[in-house]
Amino acid sequence: KQWYQRRVRGELAHLIDADQKEKLFMEHIEVLSNKRKRSFRKLLDECEHVTLTSTWKEIRRKIKHDARYSKYSDDDKEREAEFQRYVKEKVATCKSDFRQLLKEIKCVSHKSKEMLRGANGDSHMREIRQFLTNDKRGLVLDDLPEDRDRILDDYLTELEKFGPPPPPTATRPSKR
Repeated sequence: KQWYQRRVRGELAHLIDADQKEKLFMEHIEVLSNKRKRSFRKLLDECEHVTLTSTWKEIRRKIKHDARYSKYSDDDKEREAEFQRYVKEKVATCKSDFRQLLKEIKCVSHKSKEMLRGANGDSHMREIRQFLTNDKRGLVLDDLPEDRDRILDDYLTELEKFGPPPPPTATRPSKR
């Protein structure tokens, strides 16, 4: 039966020119590659040891016994490169989520930067930090405190620069 199926496929193959065969083959290889990549990334997602500051050496020891690790590639450098891309994308996503969280905090306004410079600066910063610790998006950057503080400072500076938000009845609120 297998011989017959191969023979039938082989007989039908002459209907497609060589360029089309090559194109179909390359598309098939790309699909398989993407499937292995998704599987490897799922493995990284499932590993609780992966953080924003994890190194490849640490993580490789934890995941090398999983079949998805060996199925991704035979080349360890390729696995490491994919791990680095994964972590880089995670960091970018976390920073974006953190910035979105800052936009949702009601106690942060165009006056916040000025309030932090004033006498009540410590209490205002504690209030902001309290909001940040109540949300998962505020905790993910704990591994990167310098980046977290820089994003917070940049956001407060941006709010101060733009001043108070336009009234809700403004004709062109998107100009802000």
